[in-house]
Amino acid sequence: MAATYGILIDYDWCTGCRSCEMACQMEHGLPIGQSGVQVHEMGPWPIEGKDWQYDFVPAFGDQCDLCSDRTRRGELPACVHHCQAACMAYGPLGELAVKLADHRKQVLFAL
Repeated sequence: MAATYGILIDYDWCTGCRSCEMACQMEHGLPIGQSGVQVHEMGPWPIEGKDWQYDFVPAFGDQCDLCSDRTRRGELPACVHHCQAACMAYGPLGELAVKLADHRKQVLFAL
């Protein structure tokens, strides 16, 4: 079945708070350390001059079902709803893909 909805992450703004992980775990009753989303840390290390690589990038695994019970009720997936940095967006893939042109530090997950 082809994906029609997804999550767009602007990881330039992700602070690594991991509230998305906790929201997923609690929403689905998963054991500690298990979640449909996991935040990965890149850095910190110097790149050139005064620039540094230091990013947090949430990635989604096979357990993510986009909170199908919540989205059926018209609610956002738990990770998007609880994102402290408001760097996640949920919606139709076509609409989210258009936003990718805004800037380079984004990733779109078709789930």
